[in-house]
Amino acid sequence: MQATTAPSRTPIPGQYWQWRGHSIYYVKAGEPQPHRPPLLLIHGFGASTDHWRKNITGLYNDFEVFAIDLLGFGRSAKPKLEYSGDLWRDQLYDFITQVIGQKAVLAGNSLGGYASMCVAAQRPDAAAGLVLLNSAGPFSENQPSAEPEALQTQIEPPKANDQLQKLLGDVTKWIFQQPLAQFLLFQYIKQRWVIRQTLEKVYLDKSAITDQLIEEIYRPACDSGALDVFSSVFSTPQGEKVDMLLKQLTCPLLMLWGEADPWVNARERSNKFRQYYPELTEYFLRAGHCPHDEVPEQVNLLLRDWVLSKVIK
Repeated sequence: MQATTAPSRTPIPGQYWQWRGHSIYYVKAGEPQPHRPPLLLIHGFGASTDHWRKNITGLYNDFEVFAIDLLGFGRSAKPKLEYSGDLWRDQLYDFITQVIGQKAVLAGNSLGGYASMCVAAQRPDAAAGLVLLNSAGPFSENQPSAEPEALQTQIEPPKANDQLQKLLGDVTKWIFQQPLAQFLLFQYIKQRWVIRQTLEKVYLDKSAITDQLIEEIYRPACDSGALDVFSSVFSTPQGEKVDMLLKQLTCPLLMLWGEADPWVNARERSNKFRQYYPELTEYFLRAGHCPHDEVPEQVNLLLRDWVLSKVIK
């Protein structure tokens, strides 16, 4: 494998694109490469293009690289809308067709992974390949599973304590659909010390949690409309299930798992993905929820070599 450019902590200045009357922020680096598709990097919930700074500078010598702030996040506008996978799918699709101008390899972390999957599955003319890094997104309930334990839970009736937990979960969900509760919760979780505490739970390498990273997450949370975006999480219906998207997927798929992620059981989720898309390529990395930021050199190298070997034909 060839070495890529060393990643940098310095964000690259970006620009704005108007989409449906809203300002969308994006970053572009590198020059178009003959016979190599451009890359489009999509952040997770609460993050932005800043979260990809180590990857942009590590990859732009080999590819034309774009990173975009989803509507409602980062430096993009935060209108009061119903935020959903369909909305971000349409935003990304229009960005690829109107700004990039050709099929791109979409790489997404967490929520950005789910949005990328929606594009690749439902708008295949825009996707040359798909890279998922600890991707979010629900699978269908009671789906067939290779796990005996999962199969057992499907045929056994729920126990009393399970029913109680479901009831408590429904009550909690109702509470957080109330405007006052949403406001108070948002004011709490956007504090810098809470952001640091959350990152310490999901990052394996604590040295990657810098003051700069915390500020990059804190800053957009202070924008007008940030509360409305946060509140929409509790009211927007779930989008298309991951298994249904995988059944529609036709492009090459690379999965990079931070297997120390406490929010995602990487091995278990990997089995589900393989069940519906067995031809995928995947690697398990010593990292948490955001492997692109924790181990950028590894991610950049794996992504680069996969595109050159699996996507370019």
